[in-house]
Amino acid sequence: MSDTPQQTPTTGDTAPAMSPADCGNKLKELFPALFGVDKPLPLKLRIQADIQERAPGVFTKAVLSAFLRRHTGSHAYLMGLTKATQRFDLDGQAAGEITDEHRKAASDELTRRRENKNAQRELEEQQRHNRATLLRDFERTTLTPANFCALKGIPVEALDGLLALARQDALERPPVADPRRGQDRRPQGRGGDRPQGRPDNRRPNDRRPQDRRPGGPRAQGPRQGDAAGKDQPASPETKES
Repeated sequence: MSDTPQQTPTTGDTAPAMSPADCGNKLKELFPALFGVDKPLPLKLRIQADIQERAPGVFTKAVLSAFLRRHTGSHAYLMGLTKATQRFDLDGQAAGEITDEHRKAASDELTRRRENKNAQRELEEQQRHNRATLLRDFERTTLTPANFCALKGIPVEALDGLLALARQDALERPPVADPRRGQDRRPQGRGGDRPQGRPDNRRPNDRRPQDRRPGGPRAQGPRQGDAAGKDQPASPETKES
């Protein structure tokens, strides 16, 4: 009796194991019209069954599912899904329209990720600000480390680590001055030092040309109807006003 095992039909569950990255490379090789393009194309529904049928024994069900979850959950794929109108099969041919429901689901997911990213950024900025404040107060305090930590409500064993992070933060990106602490960071001419030119509040006796009204009580120069006044050109300031 031969020791060679009998050949059995291969299925997705008996295919050789591979990583999701290897799975993606293999799909590009086998189906370049769909997986070898620069921007991800919306996949035909139930594309996994088509892959197993066209490439039997190449991919396990688990690794193919893992790759497709990562592929269809990528930012680039979701962006494409919100803008495209058609799905595509393994040969790169149109294979059904994208429903409004699926397009909205992709848009909602992108919005959720953007909000989470903004919230995470705000949290990191707040933590960085808290560490900077802790470092500043620690450098000014006369308390012992134990009493200082008790005042701040932090464990003593965590103090050195937080101070080290604060010093690293300062080296990487110096903290921005907080205007609420009396440090005016507004640019010149926008609420800082007043720019040269017309003052914000004129004095009552300021008789600039743009303040004159024909026939008004303070109108100067030739009266209306005077021949000299008819030929007199308007001043540049009057034109600009």
